[in-house]
This record gives sequence, structure tokens and C-alpha cells, in this order.
Amino acid sequence: MTIVTRRGLAPTRQVLDNGAVVIVKESHATPAVTISAAIQAGSIYESDAQLGLSHFLSRVADRGTTNRSAEEIAEALDCRGVTVSIHTTRHVQIVSCTCLVEDFEFILGLLGEIVTVPSMPVDEIEKRRVEIVTAIRQDEDNPAVVAMERLFALLYPDGHPYGRPSKGTVDTVERLDRQALQKFHQARFAPSAFSLVIVGDVISTTAIEAAETVFGAWHATNPASVMLASPAPAAPRRQAIVSMMNKSQADIAYGFTTIKRSDPSYDAFTLMNNALGQYSLGGRLGESIRERQGMAYYVFSSFDGNVIESPLTIRAGVNPANVERTIASIDQEIAKIAQDGITPDELADCKRFLIGSMPRMLETNAAIARFLQTAEFFGLGTDYDLRLPALLEAVSLEQVNAAANTLSPESAAVVVAGPYRAPT
Repeated sequence: MTIVTRRGLAPTRQVLDNGAVVIVKESHATPAVTISAAIQAGSIYESDAQLGLSHFLSRVADRGTTNRSAEEIAEALDCRGVTVSIHTTRHVQIVSCTCLVEDFEFILGLLGEIVTVPSMPVDEIEKRRVEIVTAIRQDEDNPAVVAMERLFALLYPDGHPYGRPSKGTVDTVERLDRQALQKFHQARFAPSAFSLVIVGDVISTTAIEAAETVFGAWHATNPASVMLASPAPAAPRRQAIVSMMNKSQADIAYGFTTIKRSDPSYDAFTLMNNALGQYSLGGRLGESIRERQGMAYYVFSSFDGNVIESPLTIRAGVNPANVERTIASIDQEIAKIAQDGITPDELADCKRFLIGSMPRMLETNAAIARFLQTAEFFGLGTDYDLRLPALLEAVSLEQVNAAANTLSPESAAVVVAGPYRAPT
């Protein structure tokens, strides 16, 4: 395959003969390399009876391979000052680390073993099971986590993969065994579902050759595709209250399902959300609820563009006495932005903020690796960093306000978790 480089980040992308994608970004500022391996093996691929399977696998994958024990892996990493991170999202499992350039080929080989041939010893599985159950119980005692999990269950009901807890439940995790973990790995881990991003003090051709050495002989059956259903159309307002009377703070989670990441109006939604609650100290929400009214310890909005209709969520932490006033204020801000839109000055500020923050967003190897993995997953192209400023600049005020007009307090889902009970 012909290797093509571009301006901007100028990553080099090559598809190996087995279908694995390798992307290399040279960055010679420091003698370090970040490695990020993404496999399409996230939580959406679990059955209802095996919730938490992907997360469980992420906790045991580095606890031994067919070539090394957990102790040997730990020693090899420790003596090089390297920490391997493995985490799971709805769609992918990501294995990543940063190492010195002289350790690059060794660490890449070790990550290759963790990805392709984890041994999953039974004793390590049992240790991680205890840790996961403990983490789930801690989540169940955390109002912020409880509020968000209940919100997603309202936005994506009836067992939809987006509405299920990513760590699973105590019941499902207690039932998962080594065979289930092995079957999941066998079913989902394959070169055709794999992308490797390397960012740092390397030569692109050399890094690709190293990736070919580690992953080129890897062969596995292509994973089955999963078609995600769209969530049900916006329903009348839904509200849930989870009373946790031993807590001091109430957490509010408020949200909608909106558009897919591939929707042409994605950039308009991004700018609208930035004005609503993700700009500076929290945009309109922060200015009204936190700064002017002094009702919230924190308040912000988040727009998570994804494969299907995506969530726009608002979160706030408040004194229990301020719950109803805060929700009413969020309703007012949503109604106002939906009816009146944002101003030309707000749009200009948001464009300036988002475009101006790109250099800071891409100033570390790890941040660049995350950006390139996201661009690869959504098929945005290796020149997305170059095109993004122009895409944002091209969004009109009318397009942003059309995005805002799709929101309505009447179709919101609202959850309160903490020392609060529904008014009688």
C-alpha cells in the first residue's frame, strides 16, 4: 500500500495484509512514544445475561499471557517505568501506554501479547472479580454515578445496550467465568476490528515495520457485526428520583437523545452545546445557575456524538434544598435557547474557543493518540485536524439555532439522586 502523509498532524496510515490498521504520528519533541490499541469489543457486544463482560476482560487481559505470567508482565513494566491502561467504552476496548523510545519495540511486543493471547488465569479472574464487585457497590453508593446510569436507562430503555451499566451488575459479574471471557475474546478480538495508533519519537516506516512484526501474523475470524436500534422517539417528560438520604449532595442528570455522529448537523450541535453549558465556566447554564443564582456546586452540559442517536446531557450537583429550583432553571435555559437560539456574539465566541483550544487539545502524545483513534473509528480521515476548523467556521447561526430548536423541556429525561424525596 502507498503511504500518504499530509500537513497538520500528518499521520501515516497503513492497513496490514490481515486487515489491522496502523497509524503513526511522528513527534520528536520528547524521547517518548504513546501506543494506543483499540479493538471493537465494547459493552454493546455483551448479552443481557453477561453484562460487564467487556469491562471484566479489560481487568484481566494484562494479568498474564501465553508467554508471560502476571508477575513477569508487572516486572517488565515496572523496571521501565511503564503503566498499561485498559478501559472499555460502549464500542471499543482500548489498551494504551507511554514508554521511552528505547523501550518501544519491547513494549509494543508486550502489548501485542496482551491483546492477542491473554491467558486469563483463574486466580487473577477471582481477584479482579472482587475488585469489580467492590467498584459496582461503590458506584451504587455514588449519587452522581447513580443519576447518570438511571438517566441513560430512561434515554435508552428496554435493555438497549446504551442504557445498560458498563461494569455490569453484581449478579452478572458473579456469574462470569473464564470460559465466558475466553469466548468473548475469541469472538471480538481480530485484526479486522483492530486499530493501532503510535505517536512519538519514531520514524513512521520503522514503527509500521515493528507493528507488522507484532501483529502481522495475527489471524482470527472477523467478528459478527451488531446493528444497534435507534432509541424510541422522544417521549413525554420522564423523571426518576433515587433517594439516598445518607448523602449530603444531590446530583441531577438531565438529558435528551439527539443526532448520530454522522449527521451533517453534528458541528452545529457541538457549537450549540458549547454555548449552552460547556464553554468557559459552563456557558449559559454555568452563568445562570452557578454564578448568578449560586445554586450549584457544578453544572455543565455534554454532547457525546456516537454511532446512533446520541445523548446531550446536563449535570448539576446541588444542595438538596435547591433541587427543584435548579431543575426549573435548567428548564428555563433549555426553553430559552430552543425558542430564541444563541446570539451572533455567542457563536463567534464558541467558534473561537473550540478552534483556539485545538493546539492545547493536541499538545501531548496521548491526546493526539486519542484524537486519531476517534477519527479512525468514525471514519473522519487522517486530515480531520486540518478540516475541523473550517467545518466549525462554516456553521451558520441558523444551523446552530435549528439544532437548539430540537430541544424541549417537555421531552427531557430527569433524574435526581441523593438526599431528596419527591414533593408530596
